[in-house]
Amino acid sequence: MTHLIFSTICSLDGYISDRDGKFDWGAPDDEVHAYVNEHVRPLGTYLYGRRMYETMRYWETALEVPDQPRVAREFAEIWQAAEKVVYSRTLADADLTSRKTRIQRTFDPEAIRRMKAEASRDISVSGPELAGQALKAGLVDALHLTVVPVIVGGGSKALPDDIRLDLELLDERRFAGGTVHLHYRVKADRRIDADKSAGTIGQGGRAPRADRIDGSA
Repeated sequence: MTHLIFSTICSLDGYISDRDGKFDWGAPDDEVHAYVNEHVRPLGTYLYGRRMYETMRYWETALEVPDQPRVAREFAEIWQAAEKVVYSRTLADADLTSRKTRIQRTFDPEAIRRMKAEASRDISVSGPELAGQALKAGLVDALHLTVVPVIVGGGSKALPDDIRLDLELLDERRFAGGTVHLHYRVKADRRIDADKSAGTIGQGGRAPRADRIDGSA
């Protein structure tokens, strides 16, 4: 079975964007960008909420931008080659401006389990709302956190509240600019516990609201 990987860039205090919705402070330099490229190269599919997709679809046309740095061109090529699934109840097919992209209206943990079982390459989930649902459903196998040396004091959290997961640190990488990349594995027993706690999704009123998935950043 392939792995579902939660990957994000965040501030030291755990936010992916600040109170103004800005995340320019997290833009990777060439060293970090090259490392990220190697990390995402093996991925076969990206799972996005609407807002994260609207941010990432820039890479569909990034190769058309003159004087694009080599690391950015490499990322664009990697991104364009992967499949994209956008979880949204409001987007229409006409709103999809990238190739290899489809819309999924609802978050269904069983459907993602089947996707993992059938896929030949690892899958990435991004955006705090969507990733939070996947974490709470016990679907995530690994976390890749790229921590930027900045404290923003508030904004959109990288990780959800009301969840407990035990993690094993598999690798860490420090960069010259102060950014640190942390690779964690979710311990199997804790993933099972999380799955049990989310087992009533769709049965006991705990199903993720479609508007929250749609608004995933």
